[in-house]
Amino acid sequence: MAVSDWYADTDPKALEVFLRAQREMSAGQKVAAVLNLTGMLLRMCESDVRRLYPEGDEREVFLRAAARFLDRETMHRAYGWDPQG
Repeated sequence: MAVSDWYADTDPKALEVFLRAQREMSAGQKVAAVLNLTGMLLRMCESDVRRLYPEGDEREVFLRAAARFLDRETMHRAYGWDPQG
């Protein structure tokens, strides 16, 4: 996908409004937006883990969600937990 393809289906006027809003955001607002999106992604992952492992406690949900972002070795080193075990 080319860099510009992500907005190919967006009305040009709507895209301009979006881009203008992005340009007008302060650095702090941009960081806050990224952190909010990251939090939303983590909550979605945790929700999916709960769906797949309804018997899992909060620790297991946390570990299984983290394992979606970290490799097996890092999970083992950081949390002493093997996602395949």
